[in-house]
Amino acid sequence: MMDQVFDWCVAILVYWANVLGMTYKEINVWVFVIIWPILTLVLVIIIIRQQQRIRQLLKGG
Repeated sequence: MMDQVFDWCVAILVYWANVLGMTYKEINVWVFVIIWPILTLVLVIIIIRQQQRIRQLLKGG
């Protein structure tokens, strides 16, 4: 099962690499070294802001 998931993910990366005129290694770096960490950081910031808003609302602000 995990081999199938891995193969499917590789196929998606190869497809997008071809669409964007990149190699598999380049798209892999873009996704897992650049895009993923940035997205994770943005989501953490959103969570922190939402927690602050919730605290303010619970305090009656």
